[in-house]
Amino acid sequence: MATATKEDVIRLTQFARCAGCAAKMGPGDLSAALAPLERRTDPRILVGRETFDDAGVYQLTPELALVQTLDFFAPIVDDPYDFGRVAATNALSDVFAMGGEPITAMNIVGFPVGQLPLSALTDMLRGGQDAVHDAGAHIIGGHTITDEELKYGLSVTGTIHPQRILTNAAAKPGDALVLTKAIGTGILSTAAKRGALGAAAQTALVKSMTTLNAAASRAAMALGLECATDVTGFGLLGHASHVARASNATLVIHVSKVPLLLGARDALAAGALTGGAARNDTYLEPLVNWGRTTTEERAFLVDPQTSGGLLVAVPQSKLSDYLSRVDGAVQIGEVRERSHSGEWLSLQN
Repeated sequence: MATATKEDVIRLTQFARCAGCAAKMGPGDLSAALAPLERRTDPRILVGRETFDDAGVYQLTPELALVQTLDFFAPIVDDPYDFGRVAATNALSDVFAMGGEPITAMNIVGFPVGQLPLSALTDMLRGGQDAVHDAGAHIIGGHTITDEELKYGLSVTGTIHPQRILTNAAAKPGDALVLTKAIGTGILSTAAKRGALGAAAQTALVKSMTTLNAAASRAAMALGLECATDVTGFGLLGHASHVARASNATLVIHVSKVPLLLGARDALAAGALTGGAARNDTYLEPLVNWGRTTTEERAFLVDPQTSGGLLVAVPQSKLSDYLSRVDGAVQIGEVRERSHSGEWLSLQN
């Protein structure tokens, strides 16, 4: 691995074997690893790992619960400040996906000392701190190790009312499925690492990944919604499958309505794929009625997202209000009764 000096143009992605949430262990492998572990119950644990929700929720008092999560990964963009913002925005999203408000965060850092200048670490931490401050929370410490591969993320603690939680397990037949950000970050970031992404697409990619899900979460809470998840490393369909299974429902997704980020089609046509997409595809194969989905469409639907939007189940009576409150939100499907044919997800054009 090359050493960067202050005189060099720093490309952080050259210090990453697998960037962003595409580095996530596949959902199939993760489920297999967790299955033998003992599960202890406690009435204060309101949300644990059983439903693959985005964060854990632990009740402290009748009116207060903690939301806890952590997330970290290798660089998905080259600029240290932007990487810090993306990684922090992604970690904060887990709290917003539960309907919580982040209050504190702690840095998690693996840094290749001697291979990157310390100024890169400073800029990365500044980017993360700015994102945390934008979310209304505070950095109160962290832990740093030397590592051959640069990694950064956060452990985040938030608060929530114990009876007002967004979870995977509350989608109801008749609800509309709303996606609050366009997808394609894994494909675009792969193209960027190859130096094959134009300036406009690069700008759109960074803007999407550094946009907090705060507005989407707060709108859901203001309208009394109950079900949401954020779309990250398991891709749109992977996270949708967790909602379907936890809610014992079938989610219908209209593929033509799923928004794509600028430049995503061109990047895919040029062969920008991730290993994470292949793992997601293998996991999803028995869970999905693929219908007439094309190879291109399938690639986007399983593409690992980094700092993606929220997938929200919205009652029809509140749909127009929710869409009006969240910039970029689009209805992409609906929730139906559990399919007799067995699939958890059904794709339609």
